[in-house]
Amino acid sequence: MSVILETHDLRKNYFAKPALRGVSLSLESGRILGLMGPNGSGKTTFLKIVAGLQKASGGEFSVAGTPGGHRTKELVSFLPDRNILFPWMTCLDAIGFYADFFGDFDRAKALDMLSFMKLDPSERVKTMSKGMVEKLNLTLSFSRRARLFLLDEPLGGVDPVARERIVTTIIKTWTEDSAIVVSTHLVNDVERIFNDVAMIDEGEIVLSGDAEELRQARGKSIDQIYLDTFGDR
Repeated sequence: MSVILETHDLRKNYFAKPALRGVSLSLESGRILGLMGPNGSGKTTFLKIVAGLQKASGGEFSVAGTPGGHRTKELVSFLPDRNILFPWMTCLDAIGFYADFFGDFDRAKALDMLSFMKLDPSERVKTMSKGMVEKLNLTLSFSRRARLFLLDEPLGGVDPVARERIVTTIIKTWTEDSAIVVSTHLVNDVERIFNDVAMIDEGEIVLSGDAEELRQARGKSIDQIYLDTFGDR
């Protein structure tokens, strides 16, 4: 195994307000990390910095040994927490859009995943349910030959059936030479796929480690540990 993501003392301030307060973590190839915390805890800020969409105020990170910067954008596939596709687009339009934009996009894989997701290639985004749009965006993100996949709240606002298919897709896309970070506060629905967990609060990692070791040490599920850590937030 090799280290896919390494962050050291990663910090981000929005004017005088700190959003990240020195986040350090390491993620190896073939691993899925659950990045958990309440809304406003710093999850999205962390993912956007690693994806190259925001600049850190301090600290550093690397992806597959490449220092964070312009070159790491080519190694990272980022699924944002909101739809970025135009309403007029069909699934095939969206695939063409991504294929034009990303040199590592695998069109054949995208078409195969459309079928698995039970999405009609000719349906337009504007007529899709929220769950269908989420599945389309996940299809596009996972059809890149990236080393690091960052998923920001991929289960948010979709029904249980759609959640199960999304979780199955994450497992199906797992490879030994890449790694996945899943940001979520819906821990119970997805914790079974986590190899590692990191719980973040007010921009700081408050608990991290191997998921199974944490379960064994505490005699609780990751969801129960999360509730113990954050209460009703």
